[in-house]
Amino acid sequence: MMTRVLVADDSDAMRDGMVLTLTRLGYEVRGVRGGAEALAAYQRRQADVVVTDLRMVPVDGLEVVRRLRELDPEATVLVVTAHGSVSAAVEAMRAGAIDFVEKPFSPELLAARVEKAAEIARERRQARFARARAAALDEDRRREAGPGGLLGGSQAMQRVREQVAKVAATDATVLVTGESGTGKELVARAIHQEGRRRGGPFVAVSCAALSEGLLESELFGHEKGAFTGAGRRKLGRFELADGGTLFLDEVGELPPAVQVKLLRVLQERTFERVGGEEPIEVDVRLVSATNRDLQARVAAGAFRQDLYYRLAIVPLSLPPLRERGADVAELAVHFLGKHAGRIGRVLTGFEPEALALLGRHAWPGNVRELENVVQQAMVFAEGPVIRAHDLPPVVREAPRAWPTPGGPDRPLPEVLDELEHRLVAEAYARAGGVKAEAARLLGLKPSALYYKLEKHGIGTPDGGAGGEGEGER
Repeated sequence: MMTRVLVADDSDAMRDGMVLTLTRLGYEVRGVRGGAEALAAYQRRQADVVVTDLRMVPVDGLEVVRRLRELDPEATVLVVTAHGSVSAAVEAMRAGAIDFVEKPFSPELLAARVEKAAEIARERRQARFARARAAALDEDRRREAGPGGLLGGSQAMQRVREQVAKVAATDATVLVTGESGTGKELVARAIHQEGRRRGGPFVAVSCAALSEGLLESELFGHEKGAFTGAGRRKLGRFELADGGTLFLDEVGELPPAVQVKLLRVLQERTFERVGGEEPIEVDVRLVSATNRDLQARVAAGAFRQDLYYRLAIVPLSLPPLRERGADVAELAVHFLGKHAGRIGRVLTGFEPEALALLGRHAWPGNVRELENVVQQAMVFAEGPVIRAHDLPPVVREAPRAWPTPGGPDRPLPEVLDELEHRLVAEAYARAGGVKAEAARLLGLKPSALYYKLEKHGIGTPDGGAGGEGEGER
């Protein structure tokens, strides 16, 4: 988009000269005579940059600056002042102007100052767009998820909502943990929406989606020329989230160098853009999330312990869907309504057998998998309700039954030992051989799990469940 510049000067020669210079440089330029015309022109069509002379009658440049800032708090104004009137220019900058040019000036100097002002205008426009987009997304999420942002009447979800309400009333840094697909970002948005920062932006970034260099630039921004391809200054997510909440998803994937910089931000509340030296201070509430065991990564040297404690001021664990089976039917009906317009089908509900099958499924993909299953069923449903045969095969298949451990005369300690072996082997397999994750699935301390793995020969070269036994696998 071509940068729009509004030039106000009651000297025809000076105004026409600035208009010609800036037009040749590729700007879309309008020239007006005096302050009153400038204000009227800006109200008809906003300009990205306003260049105004200070000495004009009856409305001078200082009044233009003040009234433009009242019309638009993000108006970008550059003032032109006569030689020896620097004090008047300083007063204009206090009123909201971003810079001044002292007469006489060369076309090159004017071009440089206007380009700098245009860059600031682009940054402000980018920040405004990001805030508006974040607000729209927040509103969409709020409408989709219902009151409080979190659905489910199970005791597990009631506890989560209680925790969210308590943390939302503070500015404490929160670490949301839980398996993939459990709704960690939804929890982060609920914390934002129910807190005092609800009027500010909610900005989310996935720490696993970008390389180390790009992630640092994405979080903290960069200066023009900071690296190859950095053609202009870019605001980072921390700056875009100023006054609101920054959500760092998959924070366990942060590279070591970015961990160091993030730790400094949390400690000092300041940072520098990539390639910059000026400290930038922001007011941001940080909520992060991970499906990894960060304490295990700390023990393995992959995550800084001091950063972990800074992130987990308030740890909040989100239960997997298999532990909140009472919520499956409510969530399924919610997703049915959510996707009705997108899929173009009017469906009234589920037949009892279909709900029973949904309730029996283990949901390894959690709430995200349930939403996907409901969408698939909506596509294949032939009537007004979703029936059992409309569900995907993975849900229709009966859950795996555990073999009966022996007959009635078998000693109970022996039966218990076999059941324990099977349960530990199952958890170890589900965790992909990661012992810390298997311990979490079973609700055991890692030391207790290690004993049971050794006892049953699981995870050893001659044992079962994968045959691995090195390190934390």
